[in-house]
Amino acid sequence: LLFDITYIPLNGVFCYLSTILDACTKQVLAYVLSESLEVDFILETVNLLVRNHGASLSKDTMIHSDQGTHYTSVKFIQLVKNRELRQSMSRRGNCWDNAPQESFFGHMKDELASEIRGWTSFEDVKTSIGRWMDYYNNDRYQWQLAKLSPNEYYEYITTGNYPLITWDGSRAAK
Repeated sequence: LLFDITYIPLNGVFCYLSTILDACTKQVLAYVLSESLEVDFILETVNLLVRNHGASLSKDTMIHSDQGTHYTSVKFIQLVKNRELRQSMSRRGNCWDNAPQESFFGHMKDELASEIRGWTSFEDVKTSIGRWMDYYNNDRYQWQLAKLSPNEYYEYITTGNYPLITWDGSRAAK
């Protein structure tokens, strides 16, 4: 699992988005938007992950991040340990292993660019981000995911059923 934070512009200041992506399916498994950069919203993201996906997490589940202060904080390290997850961090100055997370944020900001200029409140940001996350997981098709959305790709790799329908209404062949 890949974990990172991005800054979201809002009226000359920032709000902050924390996301956890599945490195295989590219699904957003948990995200939290915050008006503060305090460590608590990172902890909330982990708790949301465990609440929504706890049954599929194991002691082998690895949460990977950069070496930012949030991920090196005692509170974060203790929470990951208490949740029986494994922590992994990039080497200093090595951004390549978390590149999918950075790419995700770049695409999100590009696709929300027209909305960003119109945001006047934190609630506006929350509404747009929530709608975009739903779109991303359910409807945003990706070439590297067999031309499926992240949620469809997850279904495909767990069931073997390719979900796209052909022009004549039948299921596409695997």
